[in-house]
Amino acid sequence: MAKKQFKAESKRLLDLMVNSIYTHKEIFLRELISNASDALDKLAYIALTDDSVGLSRSDFAIELSVDKEARTLTISDNGVGMTQEDLEKNLGTIAHSGSLEFKKNLDEGAKGDVDIIGQFGVGFYSAFMVADLVTVTSRAYGSDEAWRWESDGADGYTITPAEKERPGTDIVLHIKPNEAPAEDGAEPGENYDRFLETWELQSLVKKYSDYVRFPIRMDVQRSRMKERPADAGDDYQPEWESYTEHATLNSMIPLWQRPKAEITDEAATEFYRSKFADYAAPLSHIVVSAEGLVQFKALLFIPAQAPYDYYSRDFEKGLQLYSSGVLIMERCADLLPDCFRFVRGVVDTQDLSLNISRELLQHTRELRTIAQSLERRIKGELKRLLENDREKYDKFWTAFGRSIKYETVSDYGVHKDLLSDLLLFPSTGSDTLTTLDAYVERMPENQKFIYYASGESTAQVAALPQCERISARGYEILCLTSDEDEFVLQGLHEYGGKEFRSVDADDALEETDEEKAARDAAAQDAKEVIDFVKETLGDRVHDVRVSNKLVSHPVFMSADGPVSLEMEKYFRSVQPDAANSMRAQRVLELNPVSPAFEALRRAVSSDKDRAAKYAEILYSQALLIAGLPLDDASRYTDLVCGLLS
Repeated sequence: MAKKQFKAESKRLLDLMVNSIYTHKEIFLRELISNASDALDKLAYIALTDDSVGLSRSDFAIELSVDKEARTLTISDNGVGMTQEDLEKNLGTIAHSGSLEFKKNLDEGAKGDVDIIGQFGVGFYSAFMVADLVTVTSRAYGSDEAWRWESDGADGYTITPAEKERPGTDIVLHIKPNEAPAEDGAEPGENYDRFLETWELQSLVKKYSDYVRFPIRMDVQRSRMKERPADAGDDYQPEWESYTEHATLNSMIPLWQRPKAEITDEAATEFYRSKFADYAAPLSHIVVSAEGLVQFKALLFIPAQAPYDYYSRDFEKGLQLYSSGVLIMERCADLLPDCFRFVRGVVDTQDLSLNISRELLQHTRELRTIAQSLERRIKGELKRLLENDREKYDKFWTAFGRSIKYETVSDYGVHKDLLSDLLLFPSTGSDTLTTLDAYVERMPENQKFIYYASGESTAQVAALPQCERISARGYEILCLTSDEDEFVLQGLHEYGGKEFRSVDADDALEETDEEKAARDAAAQDAKEVIDFVKETLGDRVHDVRVSNKLVSHPVFMSADGPVSLEMEKYFRSVQPDAANSMRAQRVLELNPVSPAFEALRRAVSSDKDRAAKYAEILYSQALLIAGLPLDDASRYTDLVCGLLS
């Protein structure tokens, strides 16, 4: 029969499909198996109303076979098959989809019952990425004739009569020879031999087509221990033998397609460990079965530990995306907001707009709808753990709490309403980490602010001089023991209608008229001492003032302006070279009723040199209390020792 030319601009369009549309050559097997699955689905649908089909759903299957010597890979199905006209129309016209046409011709009520995968009509031509000759032998259901379509993908195709015993389609790929490496050695040659190895085919089926709803079978080589002979002695060494097994390669029914009541914790954990290669069981799993404008199913997991690269630039977020059980994307980043990038799982839907190769998504309303739904479900599950399973939530917080805090204030706080009630902090009012909701519930009626202070530990924060007066009022203090904590609270600004307020702030506690008058009088009385300390310390401090925060302690360091002392320490740790540009405006606050201040006052009047030493000692002590490095540790030691002589 004379060779016919491809329609739809023939060679040019075929070259585009083979060389540009698909990212990976291995995709060809996914596409051909998907087409075979569609053919089985079509005949299975016909069998519902036509007893003459003679097959039940359990009889349908896809078969793979390899002939290394002939360099052929065969994909066979016992589905609906194709007539001569179908071969001409579906394979002779690139980008014509028989599956899409079949679905369009169904009654509206039946369309939801038929799960058709291939609707672009280009997947078949991916075969030419790995084959230099493709032969398709097909017999349509209800026809006594079989036909063979054959093409090398270059200059057309032929269709000739053939023999085939039963309805269905056999696709035989003559695999290309291996390519030689590039002359400069920069690029290795393509290894096509791997598509003739059963282990590689098993791997590709497991990766892309594990959840195709029909069995995918192939002869595979196994090994087993030989039976021990009856007369074997004590020195018998076990022997192994190879055998061939006609094995089913795919799981067929994905866990996420089962009813929620059937997905046990044990089954979910086993699935998670095998799918995502994590030896630790997940803290929780989320089953989603959504109907409406967008229908999809999802099975999500909250891991118990962060991946080794979680806080690096190499980490890639995303959920596995399936369309009718066929893997489309290994990591679909658009399904997860950054704040929940730790979540692992799968999403399966037919309602997304895929591109022609099914490897990429169009940014559609449907995609956004799924992402928004998943965001709500994840937040709801985390909130459930926080309220009902605190032990698990604490494990989650240990693994991902820093990420939640960063995301609360990232992107100008777009997620702060979503995440703020998930935050945990140490507190002087609780033996365990507390939520902001719990803090607000414990606040006395007269408490105006949510107080916080920064330090290395809860114990250190509780012992800070500036906390004494606030604690004496019975007010609880959040202990910010991580570098990012103060940034988080400043980004939130308030919670539950209560503003956050540092214990260092001048207005941390409201003063009565009597208290303010007493402080003003003390400041006036101490003016000579304050001026002397300012002059002595020079530009090491922004200001020196009488404190309204100290009770029994003599001194502490606070800061004016937007950069706090904790921020200075953070910038010093991450950008030492830029530390001076992000230096806090240090304020030395003195307690005018402390014995140390009285000693300083007497020295200012009688011994200026000694007073200067006292001023430097108090300054250094304030630095130590604040966790800041001393300007000169040796000099501080000498000054203290000098007082002992």
